[in-house]
Amino acid sequence: MKYLIASDIHGSAYYCRLLMEQAETERADAILLLGDLLYHGPRNALPRDYDPKTVITMLNEWKNTLFCVRGNCDSEVDQMVLEFPIMAEYAIFSAGSHLMFATHGHIYNTYQLPPLPEQAILLHGHTHIPAWEPFGCGQYYLNPGSVSLPKDHTPHSYMTWDDQTFTWKDVTTGKAFHSLTLP
Repeated sequence: MKYLIASDIHGSAYYCRLLMEQAETERADAILLLGDLLYHGPRNALPRDYDPKTVITMLNEWKNTLFCVRGNCDSEVDQMVLEFPIMAEYAIFSAGSHLMFATHGHIYNTYQLPPLPEQAILLHGHTHIPAWEPFGCGQYYLNPGSVSLPKDHTPHSYMTWDDQTFTWKDVTTGKAFHSLTLP
């Protein structure tokens, strides 16, 4: 099963459209969104083509393919217009021999760890910076970066997860800029 993993759309119709085009190109079986879907947040500049209503329509068209966790900019009001659940603080997936703990990153992160077994993956967005860092006992912190508001001169990005391989890609070109195959 192939997953497309993304975070921090922040209401950008332009970048949401590119992400959905990449999902089609990637032939993703499922899309995992790590929060901050509609609102841009008080500390961020408005993203390109800020249009949450259009983002709502685009995401609702994919409702049967989406798995989401709640970001710090997501609220009950957002849930009222989205036709798929977004309010979970985290989700747990089996990633082959690894357990993957998916969250937004504002509550659980590398500074405030959830209980994780050895060989676990902590997957979150929130920082807007792609990451692939080992820590602890065979554990990994992975971050797809931000679809619409990247920071630290990183690309507008998402990642794929296919079997044991995670690949980070530029959402504007689809070109890979990093990959990690887990043992």
